[in-house]
Amino acid sequence: MLSRVANSVYWMSRYVERAENIARFISVNQNTLMDLPIEKSNQWESLITATGDIELYKSLYGNISQQNVVEFLTFDQRYPSSIYTCIRNARENARTIREQISSELWRQINEAYLDLSAPSARREAFADLNKFCDGIKNKCTLFKGFCDSSMTHGETWQFMRLGRMMERADKTSRVLDVKYYILLPNSDYVGTPYDNIQWASLLKSVSALEMYRLENLRIEPKSVVNFLVLDAHFPRSIRFCVSICEDCLHTISGSQNDEYTNSAERQMGRLSSELAYTDINEILSTGFHEYIDQFQRRLNSAGAGIAETFFGIPHTVN
Repeated sequence: MLSRVANSVYWMSRYVERAENIARFISVNQNTLMDLPIEKSNQWESLITATGDIELYKSLYGNISQQNVVEFLTFDQRYPSSIYTCIRNARENARTIREQISSELWRQINEAYLDLSAPSARREAFADLNKFCDGIKNKCTLFKGFCDSSMTHGETWQFMRLGRMMERADKTSRVLDVKYYILLPNSDYVGTPYDNIQWASLLKSVSALEMYRLENLRIEPKSVVNFLVLDAHFPRSIRFCVSICEDCLHTISGSQNDEYTNSAERQMGRLSSELAYTDINEILSTGFHEYIDQFQRRLNSAGAGIAETFFGIPHTVN
């Protein structure tokens, strides 16, 4: 496969996953605010903080408000990770490799872009934000469904899956880090309905609430963190995502699972092994924020290895 094609496939998939995650976070945040009886302004600030782009937001908008945060995350073309920008970039990547993907896949991403580009799109989004977010999530889910059901599961598909899981691991770690930092220190609300609402909203933001409850009787911070970081079977846990990334890299390069042939495989394999052989007490004892911060640096380093090994270009953070 040409490195140009691999790069476009990888980032097409990452951008779609990113758009879905942004829509997911907005929707959950909006619904959670309806249940909170206290000052809620920090909820929107935490949402921006989770993206890692709060400095850009403040340079463009200044004060935090629901209207500005939603505009920034949905249609602001100056923000490289807004839903509109992500779908536009995914569509552009798909356009350059149309001969490599199915017609259903192209049609789905093209229709999503055209819907967002319609003159009425912004007005309809602000009129019913939940409906808008549900529509984005559905479009992205259909895209991923066509990836799995209409594409041969060869190298192209492996790069799609690799991009999806890299993005998902990053976003799960970011939202978990920010929410854990905001929620845990507030001892006044521990064990109260407010506390349960907040932790439940964190689980909902990654579609994990029902699966979490199947394994845990109560919503507790330690159990939530354990589930979202170390669960081996939930498809949005950090450990699961990294494991799939490692599998994709070995399949693409043709190497065995107990060896590596490039820096991306080496870094991803080491990260996957450490997640498999650690436990939540060890993570929390060293500081959860510090652990996640280190994880994000190592994931970015693995992303640099992927860019250099398979795309032949220096890695840049998108």
